Amino acid sequence: MRQRKIKDIENKLLDYSDLIVEDPKANKGCWRNLFPEREGKLYVEIGCGKGDFILSSAQQDPENCFVAIEGFSSVIYRAVSKVRKAQLGNVLFVLEFVYDISTWFQDGEVDGIFLNFSDPWPKKKNAKRRLTYRDRLEQYSKILSPHGFLRIKTDNDDFFDFTLEEIEISKNKTGFDTVYQTRDLHNSEWSRLSPRTEYETKFSEAGKNINFIELKKI
Repeated sequence: MRQRKIKDIENKLLDYSDLIVEDPKANKGCWRNLFPEREGKLYVEIGCGKGDFILSSAQQDPENCFVAIEGFSSVIYRAVSKVRKAQLGNVLFVLEFVYDISTWFQDGEVDGIFLNFSDPWPKKKNAKRRLTYRDRLEQYSKILSPHGFLRIKTDNDDFFDFTLEEIEISKNKTGFDTVYQTRDLHNSEWSRLSPRTEYETKFSEAGKNINFIELKKI
């Protein structure tokens, strides 16, 4: 979906510089040092959009630490604005697209990863760009702690089918085990586990099913 541009966005983001990590690679292995008042787990959302999910997650688990990644400045501006308004101290943002997350986080440093409504890159030639391509799954497994999780939500059925295939193909390298899987999240017992994103609410109200899977590193 095309994002609406915000005038003078770079200067506006300067007001939120304390919430945005400028050099994620420099914090590899020491992300928790950025949350000195928190002693909980470290979670990462890749593609945080306008921030509804990360905001709700951080409010529900104030003792834990959250890093939200988003490559579009006009989108992340809305997310940081929400977090600032809520006066949360357990969320930080990275304004970049991530291509190899293992260059940002140390092996075993992250306790959970969220992929919510990732770009499906529908053309076959772009399969390697999808965030659930086998190489990406291996990266996630590498940075996850023992028993850490990967949770994936999408409204795109083809993307979900692709994801399931990639999980199967890469399972010997990732060591992922499926905890729960459904093609109708909002009518399942897990519906309350995962806060909704802005897109999720829109899709659900239109009657679209939401696909969900949780994987655990074993």
